[in-house]
Amino acid sequence: MSKQLKIGIIGGGGIAGAHVRAYRELNDVEIVAVADAVPGKAAQFINHWELSGARAFDDYRQLLELELDGVSICTPNVAHYQVTIDALRAGKNVMLEKPMSVTLEEAVEMAQTAEKTGYMLNVGFQPRYDPNMKLIQDLVQSGELGKVYYVETGGGRRRGMPGGTFIRKEIAGAGAIADIGCYSLDMALNALGYPKPLTVSAYSSNHFGTNAKFHPEANRFDVEDFGVAMVRFEGDLVLNFKISWAMHMDTLGPTLFLGTDAGLKVTPAGTGPWSGVFDGKVGSITMYHDIKGHHTESAIPLIAHNKNLFHEKIRDFVEAVRDGKPAPIPGELIVRNQAVIDGILRSSLLKREVEIHL
Repeated sequence: MSKQLKIGIIGGGGIAGAHVRAYRELNDVEIVAVADAVPGKAAQFINHWELSGARAFDDYRQLLELELDGVSICTPNVAHYQVTIDALRAGKNVMLEKPMSVTLEEAVEMAQTAEKTGYMLNVGFQPRYDPNMKLIQDLVQSGELGKVYYVETGGGRRRGMPGGTFIRKEIAGAGAIADIGCYSLDMALNALGYPKPLTVSAYSSNHFGTNAKFHPEANRFDVEDFGVAMVRFEGDLVLNFKISWAMHMDTLGPTLFLGTDAGLKVTPAGTGPWSGVFDGKVGSITMYHDIKGHHTESAIPLIAHNKNLFHEKIRDFVEAVRDGKPAPIPGELIVRNQAVIDGILRSSLLKREVEIHL
């Protein structure tokens, strides 16, 4: 009989409920504690999700004193850094919700702490578990595209702005660039083998979020709802990034990989005002290449599946903890994702190109 893994959840917001559902679908996993900084919220969360026997804490540091195999960190973004550092130092494996942190410096220290303590820091990018994401990675790394020199990624919702903690800089740290932009960056950069970023020139705005005609919390909205950037990487590679929570347009286009031998176009799945970004499944994949001098378009058949991507993310983390395997999506890799986000935010604030130092 396999060991019963004991899990704690830090942060009792909406995303924590998705973690509960995923853990419940796994055998030999027990959620034994929940912590939330809002007095009484952890107890309410436990009651709502009927987590019989789970203990409630207002201070997550008390939760970390328990014997736990791992914790899911579901706090607002600004708390990711300190909670992760404390959890790793307390000897807990960490399942961290995206984005990794608010700044590059925080991300670097988080990854270094995981290495020093020997405990896992896994970052939650569930779109990776769509088998079509792996297909994209295989196509890009197969050599069929030749040398990839230009990538365009991102996407945009016509109208899909969240509210609450997502729109306050003091809690979220950033807006659309970090919230959904991190997914698009991970899809493209993971396919490329996560090259090292060098410089960023970016622009951001929040014309929609701060307008009461478009957002009911306009007077509290102080993050960006739109961002674009040109990012240079080692290997003479450039990436054109663009992301939007709201815009007067149907799409910001697909993700493109341009290579010397072929090009690849990837569209996101979904329809409606909240679709258009890579926080879910893939819609289509097309390769553009020449055959005997003829321009040819090849539709790459999608892999049909009914996987619950969030469940796959949690299952992979649990199996890695149980089997003593490395983090499925290690923080040391996602530092480069955070480096790009950090560079975009700095460049858009300074209104000039900035360097990224890793």
